[in-house]
Amino acid sequence: MKAMSKTAICIVDQQRYDLVDGMQLSELEPQLQAAITADYPRAHAHSFICSEHLVHYRLAKMDKMITNDYLENDKVNQHLSKILAKNSYQVVDVHDELENSLTLGQRVADGVARFGGSWAFIGSFIAVMIVWMLINVVPIFGHHFDPYPFILLNLFLSMVAAIQAPLIMMSQNRAAEYDRLEARNDFRVNAKSEEEIRVLHSKVDHLIQQDEPNMLEIQKMQTQMLGEIQAQVNELRRLQPKRRRNQM
Repeated sequence: MKAMSKTAICIVDQQRYDLVDGMQLSELEPQLQAAITADYPRAHAHSFICSEHLVHYRLAKMDKMITNDYLENDKVNQHLSKILAKNSYQVVDVHDELENSLTLGQRVADGVARFGGSWAFIGSFIAVMIVWMLINVVPIFGHHFDPYPFILLNLFLSMVAAIQAPLIMMSQNRAAEYDRLEARNDFRVNAKSEEEIRVLHSKVDHLIQQDEPNMLEIQKMQTQMLGEIQAQVNELRRLQPKRRRNQM
C-alpha cells in the first residue's frame, strides 16, 4: 500500500497540496493574514495556502514596504532640497556694508573716537598741557599769555571735552548699529541651519525607526522562505525512498 500523506486544499487555487507545501493562516504574521483574508473573505485561521501563492503575498508585502520607504525618503529629500534651494535671505558682510555706507562725518567721528581711546592721545594730551604750563610759568619768552590758574587752558579743555563727547557717542552708535546688523544676520543663518538640521533629524529618525526595522522584517521573511524551502526539500528526500519501496 502506498503511504498516504496529509494534504489540504489551497484557499487560492482550490488545489490539493501536501501540508509540507504550505502553511495555515494562523501560522502567518498578522499583516499577511490580513492581506489574504482581504482577497478571500471566507478564509479563517485554519485555512491552508500553498507555498507558491504564499511567496506571492510575501513578495507583495516586501514590495509595499520598500515602496513606502522610497516614498518617505523622497518626501524628506524633496523637503530638504527646497530648504537648501530657498534663497529667502542672503548672508551679509556687515563690516563691508557699513564701511561702504559711512559718510564723511561718520568717518571723522570714528577717527576721533579711535584716537581719543588710545595711549597716543593720552601721551600727546599730557605733553601739550605740560608744555603749556611751562610756557606760562617759566619766564622763557618773557610774556605769559595764560598765567596761573591757566584759565585759557581750562577753556580749551572744556571745549575739547564738549566736542569729543558727541563724536564718541556717534561712533558708539555706529558700533551699536554694527552689532544689530550682525545679530540679525546671525539669526537668519541660525534659523536656516536649524531648519536644515530638523529635516536631517527627521530623515535619520525615519532611517532608524522605519527603514531599519523594515529591512530586518524583510530579512526575517526571506529567512522563513528559505527555511520552508529547506523543509520541503528535506520532506521530499524523506518521502523519496518510501515511494521507491512502494513502487517495487
